[in-house]
Amino acid sequence: KMAADTSVEILQKVLENEILQTTKVVEEHLDAEIQKLDQMDEDELECLKQRRLEALKKAQQQKQEWLSKGHGEYREIPSERDFFQEVKESKNVVCHFYRETTFRCQIMDKHLTVLAKKHVETKFLKLNAEKSPFLCDRLRIKVIPTLALVKDGKTQDYVVGFTDLGNTDDFTTETLEWRLGCADIINYSGNLMDPPFQSQKKFGASFTKLDKKTIRGKKYDSDSDDD
Repeated sequence: KMAADTSVEILQKVLENEILQTTKVVEEHLDAEIQKLDQMDEDELECLKQRRLEALKKAQQQKQEWLSKGHGEYREIPSERDFFQEVKESKNVVCHFYRETTFRCQIMDKHLTVLAKKHVETKFLKLNAEKSPFLCDRLRIKVIPTLALVKDGKTQDYVVGFTDLGNTDDFTTETLEWRLGCADIINYSGNLMDPPFQSQKKFGASFTKLDKKTIRGKKYDSDSDDD
């Protein structure tokens, strides 16, 4: 018993020491930064300020350019021809191939509406799969909903059904955001190694398995029976 107590105490001391060391390093780093600023003369500070302002101005101009190209909102495009035009003028595009009678497309719509506002750097579109047979054939879209992720005019990746999203209709917007981050189609600030649905699992969230029909199908597969 005493030996166990002693080893716990030693461990505690080691941990405390680690924390102190880390704090010391952070403090030293901050001190160095403050000292650097203190030693700067007026001209250098002015130069620093100008560079910061330039960067902000550039970011603002970039944002305005994106908005002028239809970023910042989730939009429906009327035809296949529009698809080619839209992907030509934007570096990152997410296009949702949907069908009106498919319930899961409405779930996807809800999340994409939120992400379009948050990720202005990417264009978010939707296209009726039944009105775009050429594209669906060319991109081999068999399951509805499917997201085509287009970078520099080339389709790089697909989110097919909800398989990558925890296999549940109740996936969160964060889960879809993580999946788009994995494809590098948005600027993702979270940890790609830690999918949001993993933490759902830990807390015992119930997972509804997708119907087999959603995974494999003939022309279009979906969760609805009203083909």
